[in-house]
Amino acid sequence: MVPMNGTSLRDVPQDCFVALDFETADQGRDSACSVALVRVEKGTIVHREHRLIRPPRRTFQFTSIHGIRWSQVAEAPTFGELWPELASCLVGAHFIAAHNASFDASVMRACCDQAGLRPPSQPYLCTVKIARQAWNLRPTKLPDVCRHLGLSLKHHEALSDAEACANIVLAAISERHAPGR
Repeated sequence: MVPMNGTSLRDVPQDCFVALDFETADQGRDSACSVALVRVEKGTIVHREHRLIRPPRRTFQFTSIHGIRWSQVAEAPTFGELWPELASCLVGAHFIAAHNASFDASVMRACCDQAGLRPPSQPYLCTVKIARQAWNLRPTKLPDVCRHLGLSLKHHEALSDAEACANIVLAAISERHAPGR
């Protein structure tokens, strides 16, 4: 499986990883308005975290997609206020999994840059690429992959999306280790 930056699922230890999903308010990558992290240790989800974020602008172009409005995040912490608390979820994780990982990685970089924070050092593994390699799926939108694997999904709810990504990685690992593989 060939995720971002040439890192593959085979290349990294799989005993601990974090699945991540951002929702954004507008076209700017720094406009995260919701983030979810799902931590997996030894094949089991051990922690789920979802938080709303106050983006740097009041403009919400994507409310019709994720349902989040300015009024819901006006009193929420900014990414810079929130991330130091959430970053502890990544301690000891070998990689970050995300669906269309290049998007979530770019949101992370933009939000960290704006807040003057260092982005996580873990490589990102893309569950789109994992699904294409493991099951030869097309299309590979998150609902399609979840339907194939029998996973429940409330698409564009960050926690549901992140948990789906964690379960996609776990399914690919499980299949790779199945007898006869």
